[in-house]
Amino acid sequence: MRARIVAIGRGARWLGEGFALFRVSPLGWLALVFAYWLLMTLISVVPLLGVVAASVLVPPFSVGFMAASRAAAQGSGPEVANLFAGFRERAATQLALGAVYTAALALLLAGTSLADGGALARWMLAGERPDEAMLQSDAFVGAMLTAVTLYLPVMMMFWFAPVLAAWHGVNAPKALFYSFFACLMNWRAFLAYGAVTALVTVALPFVVLSAMMMASSGGAKISVLALLFPFLILLLPTLFASFYISYRDIFAAAPGPQAPAQEV
Repeated sequence: MRARIVAIGRGARWLGEGFALFRVSPLGWLALVFAYWLLMTLISVVPLLGVVAASVLVPPFSVGFMAASRAAAQGSGPEVANLFAGFRERAATQLALGAVYTAALALLLAGTSLADGGALARWMLAGERPDEAMLQSDAFVGAMLTAVTLYLPVMMMFWFAPVLAAWHGVNAPKALFYSFFACLMNWRAFLAYGAVTALVTVALPFVVLSAMMMASSGGAKISVLALLFPFLILLLPTLFASFYISYRDIFAAAPGPQAPAQEV
């Protein structure tokens, strides 16, 4: 299997090209995201076991969003049936990846417990929100930083792994290996993608909301909520579609000049 090293500018365009795929069929995408949200919410209702089951199902559902993105790239609107593509394409491997993902998250939360005594872990697993004193404590900040640091390699392993297993027929260990090193090889493109995504998801809304609050002398609370909801509705399918764009650039044919392909 070969992975390309793409230019940094490609990473900067992944989110925008993901939005272009969303525009192919906005209603189809919204139905897909709503179906996913509803299913994961219903599964997660079961105390503890629901959270575990939901994390195990992340890889097969991610293949579903890849399938929907591929359909959009081919000019046809995504369908809710696309969401279950991961259960039809090497389902056993997808569930094995889900088990590894769940174990990785468990180890991550165990690591954060060394910093805050388990406050973050209990919040994530049981919904027990820490009190304000804990939220503002150095221990909790340390736990958050630990979580981000430990999640980075996990994210790299699972960025491409489900779709590599489904569409390229590799087993779970190889899919994780190829995904990790494909991300590592393309760290510049991913850095650009992260910067653009942070700008769109954090900086831009903050500027817009701050401007609204200043213009209304703090009386725009309803308008703020009205702005955030449609923003999230647009953002989620755009993010899902941008994952496919990154896969297409690195592991499949992509438009524009590319660096010579290299073995992972």
